[in-house]
Amino acid sequence: MRVLVLGGTGTLGRQIAKQALDAGHTVRCMVRAPRKASFLQEWGCELTRGNLLDPDSLAYALEDQEAVIDAATARATDSESVYRIDWDGKLNLYNQCRQKGVRRVVFTSLLEAERFRSVPLMDIKHCTEQMLLESDFDVTILRTCAFMQGVIGQFAIPVLESQTVWVSGSSTPIAYMNTQDVARFAVAALGREQTIGGSYPVVGPKAWNTGEVVQLCERLARKEARVIRVPPALMQSMQGLVSFFEPGVNVAERLAFAEVTGGGVSLTAPMEESYEAFGLDPAETTSLEGYLEEYFSSILKRLREMEADLDKDAKKKLPF
Repeated sequence: MRVLVLGGTGTLGRQIAKQALDAGHTVRCMVRAPRKASFLQEWGCELTRGNLLDPDSLAYALEDQEAVIDAATARATDSESVYRIDWDGKLNLYNQCRQKGVRRVVFTSLLEAERFRSVPLMDIKHCTEQMLLESDFDVTILRTCAFMQGVIGQFAIPVLESQTVWVSGSSTPIAYMNTQDVARFAVAALGREQTIGGSYPVVGPKAWNTGEVVQLCERLARKEARVIRVPPALMQSMQGLVSFFEPGVNVAERLAFAEVTGGGVSLTAPMEESYEAFGLDPAETTSLEGYLEEYFSSILKRLREMEADLDKDAKKKLPF
């Protein structure tokens, strides 16, 4: 198929673009800065400049396309509000899809979005799900959870470099999933008509709380972590403070996620129906243990090689 991938420069979107190419699809990616997305072009994607808030660029990107995989979302560095990008922008997108006759849509949402309507992005994802399910689009919704790639910055690197690991609230079990595995579901949906009209959980094989993730990182890094747990009340007060100032609105929206990650509600779901509907093998899904083992073994090997090339004075300055 001719597929437009939105969010192609993101952690998940780039994996979707790569696997769609590997599956034989013709892939176009709409990006805000083509120069920063040259790697997509090198893989074989067609690039077009645009953004969700510009209907004309969306119309151009959708020209001659047969399907859309929507993995776009606001980033922490964006100046615009998440409501502006993820709601107004998506209304622009799907209005243009109707005008261009593009009916096949794969939308990446968030697990348990309906339970956390006070969190801006969760509220938007829930409303977008409802809008798409009630529309005439041939839509498949993937309800994702946290990505394993995020564990590296939040836990693995701080443990490895003897930095403080900051966690919030109570210990919430989260079924982390590798973005490569999420991408398999997104691309598989294009060839599985039985997924049309459905909303499916797409999460990892096991839910881990923060204590278990830290312990796993400690074992693999052979180091003891320093953990500071931030009370939920403090996170809420910080959210209220920054929301008074317009430049801090995006920060406030991100802080609101503490309600999700620190609320104690387990973020996981049964996956049997999802694997069957998409025709995928659960044995091929990456485990968090396997993902982190590969990361730490690679990093520790590099550090040993670096250390072997340094003199004694230089070694004393290393952070490990």
